[in-house]
Amino acid sequence: MLVKKIELSQHRELRIFQDDDSTSPREWDNMSKMFCFHKRYSLGDEHEYNMNDHSTWAEFKKQIEKDNDVAIILPLFLYDHSGISISTSYEYPYTDRWDAGQVGWVFITKETIRKEYNVKHVTKSSLQKALTYLLGEVEVYNQYLTGEVYSFDLVELEVCDHCGATHENSLDSCSGFFGSDFKKNGILDNLHAGLRAEVEAKL
Repeated sequence: MLVKKIELSQHRELRIFQDDDSTSPREWDNMSKMFCFHKRYSLGDEHEYNMNDHSTWAEFKKQIEKDNDVAIILPLFLYDHSGISISTSYEYPYTDRWDAGQVGWVFITKETIRKEYNVKHVTKSSLQKALTYLLGEVEVYNQYLTGEVYSFDLVELEVCDHCGATHENSLDSCSGFFGSDFKKNGILDNLHAGLRAEVEAKL
């Protein structure tokens, strides 16, 4: 679905589309693990736990901490209304008693932190870096769930001198840009310098 069209010089257009074929970011090499349960949706990462073995989310958390050397663990809340979104923050709309609730936990282990930051001991500094990274991974996953993933197509428009028909030539295209801020989601970085400036000025 076309979400934005930018007319450019030299008879060119940049067209930004919603990317419906994007890969789930949970298939990437993530620092965090997301263990979720939901009756209708497959969320987070694959795991072997069964929610029927735990009467509360707190019990499930204790089991995760027992099985893993957890450094950071946060709850995951889902809002399900005309689409779904996910967050670690228990604020509206994730407090809605009808359309929201907890669906799991997201965590990072101490071993992962030591490997990622090449440290022998987990410090306050490395914990803060890991927390920032964890929240970033949740944000990207939320963008995936809410459809905030985009692609672009750069086309050249040629008008036929004989029939007046407009022909389109694709000059460049790319997909997999997460986030609806087109100045920051990476689209500009995939354009050459001259074109990048022109597009940025029109966003």
